[in-house]
Amino acid sequence: MEEKNKCGFNTASLVLGIISILSVFFYYIAYPAGILAVIFGAKGLKKTGSSIAKAGLTTGIVGLSLVTLIYMIFISIIILEY
Repeated sequence: MEEKNKCGFNTASLVLGIISILSVFFYYIAYPAGILAVIFGAKGLKKTGSSIAKAGLTTGIVGLSLVTLIYMIFISIIILEY
């Protein structure tokens, strides 16, 4: 087994990134999962340079961006109604 497959940060970042995308309407789940996905993805990428770490880092960034965008839209709708 290669050294790239032995790092748990890679898989953890990918799983947390997917969770952050799937739970985009629940900010209390999506934000921590996205932040941890970015942190673990960066650590895994630095340690092994694997493509799974890159995917985890990317999904974490996408999840954080989506949840931020959605809640900015919700807040702007609420402000415009008053």
